[in-house]
Amino acid sequence: MLESIIKSKTRKKLLIKFFVNIANTGYLNDLASEFSESTNSVRKELNNLTEANYLTKRKIDNKVVYQANQQHPLYDDISRIVKKYLGIETLISTVLDNIGVVKEIYLLSDYANGFDSGQIDVLIVANNINYTYVKKIERKLANLLNRKIVIVISNNNSLNVKKLLIFKS
Repeated sequence: MLESIIKSKTRKKLLIKFFVNIANTGYLNDLASEFSESTNSVRKELNNLTEANYLTKRKIDNKVVYQANQQHPLYDDISRIVKKYLGIETLISTVLDNIGVVKEIYLLSDYANGFDSGQIDVLIVANNINYTYVKKIERKLANLLNRKIVIVISNNNSLNVKKLLIFKS
């Protein structure tokens, strides 16, 4: 879906990195290494996105740090498109249908960091969980989204890893 309107793989990776989680930031060399891309291709796309005002940049010490521009009029739309592309919206709506009393849903690991690794790790904080249903939707979502899905269930959010809150009741 996203590939048909965004031809540059580097630009797609940058949009995912910055628009899936507003807290995500990055600088040139780190992004080039993370994406396994040349610094020139990453620099070109960072400049294009910054000139279009989709990203902001600020200098911290000797590094220029980039981040999504929340003030851009299309910020919410781009964020929604990225989340739809990654399958996050489908995952949430499917989980909420029949799983039990859901308090919160967190995105973990690579996706919380804005990296499309092909595996979506999710923490669901809930009571009275239908575990059989969870295993069934894990497989269905994996087929639907063409990504591996790992759902962790807990009755509290004390898991000590980087996580991004994507739903709260």
